Amino acid sequence: MLPSIQPRLHHIYISTGHDYWGRQGEGRLQNGIIECEEVECVAGMGLRGDRYFGYRPDFKGQVTFFDQEVVEAIREKFKLPKLPSSVFRRNLVVSGADLKSLKGRRFLFQGIEFEGTQECKPCHWMDRVIDSGAEEFLKLNFRGGLRARIHTSGMLRVGIGCGL
Repeated sequence: MLPSIQPRLHHIYISTGHDYWGRQGEGRLQNGIIECEEVECVAGMGLRGDRYFGYRPDFKGQVTFFDQEVVEAIREKFKLPKLPSSVFRRNLVVSGADLKSLKGRRFLFQGIEFEGTQECKPCHWMDRVIDSGAEEFLKLNFRGGLRARIHTSGMLRVGIGCGL
């Protein structure tokens, strides 16, 4: 039996294009990010409408999880109380889950099976969109978030946890 996690889902974000990926030494693109109340998870494909949907078979980052506590820590450390959680460009902002413990494990969230594959490695862009030192701060203690594969299809909804 797979472990069920029951964090609260605060935000769902998708984007139709990459703003940073492959842009070393170039300016950021402006594909924008869309906040959703719900999103369809498609097994083996990703989040419908997101830039990584159907990217390649068995892709490790079909969905990304990010901890709301890290958002709060960044806001406090860099004195940016209104910094939107969308700036991190992670898909699911949750609280009440130990994301690091899910790396290398399958788990259920809102009845959908995921597999934590690896940490989301923060990049130099975090220093540009937040402030100098943000990248290093996010590299500590698995603060970058969790990349995951989707193994079963279903809908995720903001405001609820697993099994509710």
